[in-house]
Amino acid sequence: MGTDRYISPLSERYASKEMQYIFSEDKKFSTWRKLWIALAETEMELGLSEDGKPVITQDMIDEMKQHVTDINYDVARAREKEVRHDVMSHVYAYGQQCPKAAGIIHLGATSCYVGDNTDVIIMREGLELVRKKVLNVIAELAKFADEYKDQPTLAFTHFQPAQPTTVGKRATLWCNEFMTDLEDIDYVISTMKLLGSKGTTGTQASFLELFNGDDETIDKIDPTIAKKMGFDACVPVSGQTYSRKLDTRVLNVLAGVAASAHKMSNDIRLLQHLKEVEEPFEKNQIGSSAMAYKRNPMRSERIASLSRYVMIDALNPAITSATQWFERTLDDSANKRLSVAEGFLTIDGILDLCINVVDGLVVYPKVIEKRLMAELPFMATENIMMDCVKNGGNRQELHERIRQLSMKAGKNVKEMGGENNLLELIAEDDTFPVTLEELKASMDPKKYVGRSPRQVEKYLEEVVRPVLDENKEILGMTAEINV
Repeated sequence: MGTDRYISPLSERYASKEMQYIFSEDKKFSTWRKLWIALAETEMELGLSEDGKPVITQDMIDEMKQHVTDINYDVARAREKEVRHDVMSHVYAYGQQCPKAAGIIHLGATSCYVGDNTDVIIMREGLELVRKKVLNVIAELAKFADEYKDQPTLAFTHFQPAQPTTVGKRATLWCNEFMTDLEDIDYVISTMKLLGSKGTTGTQASFLELFNGDDETIDKIDPTIAKKMGFDACVPVSGQTYSRKLDTRVLNVLAGVAASAHKMSNDIRLLQHLKEVEEPFEKNQIGSSAMAYKRNPMRSERIASLSRYVMIDALNPAITSATQWFERTLDDSANKRLSVAEGFLTIDGILDLCINVVDGLVVYPKVIEKRLMAELPFMATENIMMDCVKNGGNRQELHERIRQLSMKAGKNVKEMGGENNLLELIAEDDTFPVTLEELKASMDPKKYVGRSPRQVEKYLEEVVRPVLDENKEILGMTAEINV
């Protein structure tokens, strides 16, 4: 590989070979040829003829089918230098390989017949790969949540200590974000339609000419092409192109996945700072060129970095869709080449990182317990107050006294650097008919996590596992990162 020209980090560092193939020239131009075959077959099957003789024969179709993947790029590139038109260059190149069919390739079509239909096909295949990887992220998170459903941990609101949850319950929050994305992916995949073959401005005028004004026959063209290409339908109306709003829908879904990944990666980064949870760290991995002890959450940081790119990238198709003029303008083309492909390649790299990180998460229960126990006396004050009221205490008086003692204990922690001595302060106060031993005995973290373990079990059983069971044939992915 040359070092004297720019190489995209997406192909060099981040995206999988599988996703790169979907957006490769081989995939694109072989799909063009499949579309030309589908069009020719449709025209032949619908009886296209001239003076009673078929315009297209099975010999022509067979010849075209023999040259779907052996694309003569050198011929196409040389021709494009002359005519400055990529579609006509490939029509010419295909015709050189298929002399019998050369005259009927692209018959009645416009450039968007191959260009736009191929884009839809490629985006759907890209979404199917994204779907597969999202499901594998969900599977890894479900496994992690189940393993740690009973592990109490301090929850945070505003990144300030809050009522305890469990490590597994927190993971279900990450998981549910991806479950929402999966619903969106499935909806978009199931509703995607081909452009079909509608001509230069979407009126099918060329087919009126070819089929001598036979509306009934022309009505069969798009459904037949759709079926041959594995789709249920084509869009009912269009200009020259399919609506660029489809690109917006697709990239919005990718942006949603990116947002889910970003949120999870940020939480993991913060937890790694607290030394409660760490992402995988290779035996010979170096965290810092200067600070040899460093264990940086570089994978989670990369997830966040790439996710921002995808979320911003979703603006491109929205603006493109909004600024198309009438039946079409070409200012969509260059932007689409970049924004759609890069959106898919980037989210692919993100999901590989997510699979890798979640699969290798390391939990440190002792650190979690230490932090939780340092804050638990504050969390337990409501229960302490309720028990004292049951024993004849005044709720309002107890509340005020707990507030005062909590401020005093907080001052000892923050200003003096001491331990949380709230339990000792409560035990020494005559307002509370309770001993220090009784208070310490009540400091079982599992008493304060609410229904977290049951919520995890119920969520996995009712929401996640049915989806995973339906898709078990595509689970079990592992993801290696390049750097």
